[in-house]
Amino acid sequence: MTKVLIKRDRAGHYLSFHCKGHAGYAEEGEDIVCAGISAIVINTCNCLEDLLEEQVSIRYSKDGGDISCVFRTIPSEKAALLVDCMIHGLEWIRTQYGKKYLNYKIKEV
Repeated sequence: MTKVLIKRDRAGHYLSFHCKGHAGYAEEGEDIVCAGISAIVINTCNCLEDLLEEQVSIRYSKDGGDISCVFRTIPSEKAALLVDCMIHGLEWIRTQYGKKYLNYKIKEV
């Protein structure tokens, strides 16, 4: 199962998101659920960094099963929209394939 934890402050500003694990929907190289989750999360990280030039710290594990993004400043409105879009995409995958393969949580800290 892939787990995604999204943290935001009490004012609703995103602080970070962390994606860990493999979906386990199919064999490695054939797992469309894992590929979809990875594409959504990695694209969000890339867009935050490359297109919006947000102040973020992004770390990827070598095997691709662990991705984290930490905002170093309060994200812009466009950055928040990108994270909202990531959550929307994750919800779509979870709705289509089930909670068995993807669990995400938004935590206020």
